[in-house]
Amino acid sequence: MSKLLSTVARGLVRPAGAPRRIASEQAPEGPRNLAPASPSIRVENVVKDYHTAVGVRRVLDSISFEVKSGEKIAVLGKNGAGKSTLVKLIGGVEPPTSGSIDFGLFMSWPIAFGGGFELNMSGFDNVRFIARLYGVPIDHAVAFVDDFAELGRLLYLPVRTYSSGMRARLAFGLTLAIDFECFLIDEVIAVGDSRFQQKCYDALFVERRRCAMILVSHQYDIIKQYCNKALVLKSGRGRVFEDVEFAYQIYTSL
Repeated sequence: MSKLLSTVARGLVRPAGAPRRIASEQAPEGPRNLAPASPSIRVENVVKDYHTAVGVRRVLDSISFEVKSGEKIAVLGKNGAGKSTLVKLIGGVEPPTSGSIDFGLFMSWPIAFGGGFELNMSGFDNVRFIARLYGVPIDHAVAFVDDFAELGRLLYLPVRTYSSGMRARLAFGLTLAIDFECFLIDEVIAVGDSRFQQKCYDALFVERRRCAMILVSHQYDIIKQYCNKALVLKSGRGRVFEDVEFAYQIYTSL
């Protein structure tokens, strides 16, 4: 079963407006008011450890930040800083070792993530399946993806026959077909030729400019133009800066 389908099976798909929490497996359960005072994504004291042959490796250590409705936060860090692990935790692929992530906003999977498709199904059938799970009108979802991804008749062929670029187009279009309140963007936002890349930027940053975003990227121009704060990661530790330009300077000096 693919990662996205595994996530669905664990009950992480939910309708818009329904709060959700991801907490460590060891965390005691009890009564909670899951909805924050104002709708937001809240990451609280998140720790992620991995057990290796040489002992426990702590990849994230006490990470905390909040993204309110309409806010956009950049996640900056060199290779090995913990960015990809943070995306996995926010995306629900893995639970944190300790801490919690509260979802008061309807959260997307990582945009352009193509690992969740059933490869033997056509692109059309994958779109229908995901649309049903998220309660999106199937005709609307198929029409939107068909227009946006520009796959033509290939939409009706098995996804295993697609190139990596075609899968990314399908995934990007499918993500945008659902009215998410917050988008999780893991570096891959440039798909296809320059014309299609511009189409992706316009669809995400212009047409959905009122949506919240968690943006993992090294592209300074996009970060400076669209993000209002930044989380800088180094060796698993993190700090949030309200001054994005200053945060980027710190990141480049690491």
